[in-house]
Amino acid sequence: MTSLTPEMFDCPSPIGDPVHDRQTADNIRALMNRPLISLRLQIYLGFLAAFIMAAGVAASMVYNFHRMERSTRFLEIVSDYVMEVEQARRYEKNYLLYGRGLDEALEHIFTAEQILSRNAGELAAVMGGDWSQVMSPKLMSYQGLLEKLAALKNAPPAPEAELARHDLQKRMRAEGQGLVSDASALLGGERAALAEANRNARRVLFYALALLLLALVANAYLLGTRMLRAIKHLGEHAASIAMGDFRPITPTRFYRDEFTDLAVSINTMVEELQHREAVLIQSHKMRAVGTLTAGVAHELNNPLNNITITAHVLQEDYDSLDDAERREMIGDVVAEANRARKIISNLLDFARESSSRIEPLDLPSLLRETIYLASNQIKLSGIKIELQASDNLPRVHGDSQQLRQVFLNLILNAIDASAKGGKIQVMLAPADEPHYVAVKVIDFGAGIPEHILPSVFDPFFTTKARYKGTGLGLSVSQGIVAKHGGRIMVYSQPGKGATFTVILPVTTIPAQLDKPDAAGA
Repeated sequence: MTSLTPEMFDCPSPIGDPVHDRQTADNIRALMNRPLISLRLQIYLGFLAAFIMAAGVAASMVYNFHRMERSTRFLEIVSDYVMEVEQARRYEKNYLLYGRGLDEALEHIFTAEQILSRNAGELAAVMGGDWSQVMSPKLMSYQGLLEKLAALKNAPPAPEAELARHDLQKRMRAEGQGLVSDASALLGGERAALAEANRNARRVLFYALALLLLALVANAYLLGTRMLRAIKHLGEHAASIAMGDFRPITPTRFYRDEFTDLAVSINTMVEELQHREAVLIQSHKMRAVGTLTAGVAHELNNPLNNITITAHVLQEDYDSLDDAERREMIGDVVAEANRARKIISNLLDFARESSSRIEPLDLPSLLRETIYLASNQIKLSGIKIELQASDNLPRVHGDSQQLRQVFLNLILNAIDASAKGGKIQVMLAPADEPHYVAVKVIDFGAGIPEHILPSVFDPFFTTKARYKGTGLGLSVSQGIVAKHGGRIMVYSQPGKGATFTVILPVTTIPAQLDKPDAAGA
């Protein structure tokens, strides 16, 4: 997406409402000046967090596997050590029972010493640096007792020797039993520690994977919610644009992202569309002015003729007229001049380009003014027009100039569709829907063929002869009514005429036609 900056939107457009242009530019700058928290950044951060958590889980698993491997190796060493000590004790029993086996016992004790010395580092890693003070001294003491008994084996019989041998045997049994007990306790403790470490590793793995899954789901939910909410709001805003609602998107979040750039582009597009619509409405209004001008020229003939005749009489018979007659004739000239000025003023008021002004509108009065504006065309066509308005109708809020243009367009179309000497009805009453009013313009002409009814509001679609119409009147009118929160409907029966119905909402709060739309950008 092209990078956008606030400075790109500082230049006002030459067409349109300057206030609305400033508002749109302010909205765009407000959108672009927010801190950037892009979707790309959120995706990267989500994957980075997942990677860090996965790396943590992997590191924890490696550590636990290393620890269990070390504990398993320790159990193997201690098991070998215990086996050698137990073998030595078996030969110790043989010695006590049969007087032989000390040499074999010493061999197994020597093997046990080699096991301890050969695996000193691995034992120290598990038991700590004091393992030699725990196991080696007892083993050396037991070995010394075996060696002393072996030395006394060939000594001549004597009471002192028998007493010493008995004492050595007693100590040998006690220390041998202590060696086996200590080694078995050490073995059992390490097995319990290994089992606990295994359980902890499984728990850590389970919780870590659950946390990782939860983080991934949360990130996907937040990212999806953020994207879907923005897409929904932008879609709703695009639908409102299609209905003729050109309100800009205003910022509602404290940050901006890729959807903000899209909102800025939509605001720029909406501003351009509104300017083009303003040009289209004004050009259609000028065409209506051209249509009205022919009738105005005809209508001006009467007051101008009266003024000319009265002025000639006053000029020729001035001396023979008394003061009262002169004042009366001058009054007639002034009255006819005011009549001509009012005709021109009505046309100029309609043709004048002005910014939207929302105000409470009395629809019966507005319709009477519109009919008066088209009165010259009505007279020239010989059409009779009837206005029927219900009593005590509520007011609507809107732009009188724009709604007058809508009603004038419908009346002029009805005049074109009616035969000379025909009739047009303009009816104003509450709509079938609550809080709405309906304005119906009914002609009794040839009607609209059924197959072209769906196309009558399409731009540039017209049933008039070439150069007689642009096909924009109903399309422009539909856009104006949509901006007022209403709609236009058409009903026709071939040979019986057509009915155009304008539905407008009744509201106690003025409709802000240029009100910004908060689309979550």
